[in-house]
Amino acid sequence: MINFATLIPRAVVQGIPLLYGSTGEILTEKSGNLNLGIPGVMYVGAISGVIGSFFYENSLADKADINGFLAIMIPLCCSVLGSLIMGLIYSFLTVSLRANQNVTGLALTTFGVGFGNFFGGSLIKLSGSEVPNITLSATSSYFSKTLPFAGKLGVVGKLFFSYGFLAYGAIFIALASSYVLKNTRVGLHLRAVGENPATADAAGINVTKYKYVSTCVGCIIAGLGGLYYVMDYARGVWSNDAFGDRGWLAIALVIFTIWRPTVSIFSSILFGGLYILYLYIPTGMEHMEFQEIYKMIPYIVTMVVLVLTSMRNKRENQPPAALGTAYFREER
Repeated sequence: MINFATLIPRAVVQGIPLLYGSTGEILTEKSGNLNLGIPGVMYVGAISGVIGSFFYENSLADKADINGFLAIMIPLCCSVLGSLIMGLIYSFLTVSLRANQNVTGLALTTFGVGFGNFFGGSLIKLSGSEVPNITLSATSSYFSKTLPFAGKLGVVGKLFFSYGFLAYGAIFIALASSYVLKNTRVGLHLRAVGENPATADAAGINVTKYKYVSTCVGCIIAGLGGLYYVMDYARGVWSNDAFGDRGWLAIALVIFTIWRPTVSIFSSILFGGLYILYLYIPTGMEHMEFQEIYKMIPYIVTMVVLVLTSMRNKRENQPPAALGTAYFREER
């Protein structure tokens, strides 16, 4: 039998990077920008935080003297800055220069992974580690701290209060994003830009500004997913190419959630559970090969979702009408 009391908390921590990535991509796509560079952005967000953490830890004569505020803020600010730069690069190429969004996004992913592996490998050499990874346990311990009363509440504490602050931050950002999109003038303007930028421009909405801001904010949020993975889930351990394909699953989640951040909260936990489900399905030593089949479950579900999405007939279940299309003002 599957132990759900153990599976659900692990599904949550697996799903938080997906939640950050999908929320960031939803905000980006609402402006009409299709950013397939999210995997690269998450990678850059992760390695940027690792760089800041690495140099801060190594600047201390004694790691016992570490300042908790700086241990959190330095990696956090570095991650935000790295992700913001990626968002600016994408926006400049696709909004200002009107480059093809699909090609730009894929190039950004390739660049982000290469950037992370290069600097990750450099830090491993600087640390003199005998294994192909570095461990930043001093700073990461502040990211993985749980609520002090979690251990006293038994199963309830384990299910709801046993996570680091970035996990609760992901849920808060998703809820705030949903509120902004549905109930504010900014959200209305953003959705108008994504649906028909020419009409929005004619109504006095600054299309370029909304595309830039939503894309950059979306990249910052996605980058925090990479930071969470390294600093909380992996307990500060960086290994090249260890992030896997979570960025692509985050993009698939955008379609699965029908471009709704609130639905993404539950969907990311579901996909996080599917990602590790093979660990909880008993197979026996004589059937270990079946685990490889179980590992395919999240990708099979993704393909099924894409098929079902193509069959949707309701307008509210469709992507923004101008998604992936460059806006030429002179053609208005």
